[in-house]
Amino acid sequence: MSNTILHKADTRGHADHGWLSSWQSFSFAGYYNPDRVQFGMLRVLNDDKVAGGKGFGAHPHDNMEIISIPLSGSLVHEDNLGNKKVVSAGEVQVMSTGKGVFHSEYNNSPTDAAEFLQIWVFPNRLNVTPRYDQIQLDRSSEHNALQMVISPYPGVKEPLDGRKHKDKGTWIYQEAWFHLGTFDAGRDIQYDLKRTGNGVYLFVIDGNFLLDGHRLQTRDGIGITGTDTLNIKAAEQDSRILIIEVPMENKIL
Repeated sequence: MSNTILHKADTRGHADHGWLSSWQSFSFAGYYNPDRVQFGMLRVLNDDKVAGGKGFGAHPHDNMEIISIPLSGSLVHEDNLGNKKVVSAGEVQVMSTGKGVFHSEYNNSPTDAAEFLQIWVFPNRLNVTPRYDQIQLDRSSEHNALQMVISPYPGVKEPLDGRKHKDKGTWIYQEAWFHLGTFDAGRDIQYDLKRTGNGVYLFVIDGNFLLDGHRLQTRDGIGITGTDTLNIKAAEQDSRILIIEVPMENKIL
């Protein structure tokens, strides 16, 4: 029997620093909820809005897989690995911090706000050599289909609903998979878990979905364990969802 944990958008933690508005699905910085520390190996899911010309100054991370998914605007990433990149809406950025990285993230626009999802996943390998990767999404590949953007395997490709082409995602040090999809109203979606024992966290980026009697609206999240398959229905045109499959317990390799 499956178990669910529902996180409605307005129950998340919220920090407003003027230059940064951050909605936090899990405990982070000044927000602490003992019932929302993590979902399996998913530690952070922050919904951030950064004012024009502002950003996060250089700061350290280690032994964490950090994924950024811009939703509007773009950010300038710079780190002590020698990377200086602009990551924009329609792209995904991954950083395996391993044995340690210093980096900064600034809004690339001096005037317009940038919005992005900041996601942290615990790795299954510790103290690896840090790495940075960035991929361009093909939004047409996620229309009425789930586009895999992150997996555990370098260079993996996955067919999308029998289409002739294949899309290449990026990867992290964890038995985790990320999928994005944008769906027409009334469309049914089936998601089959890749690994026995994993859980799935669904986050609605935009729109409206139905899942096991729950109506999930913009920025709602739900965690599900104890199932091998999910059946979801889009209840509004152009509804977009992020599906994160993660181990519920870590196995360090």
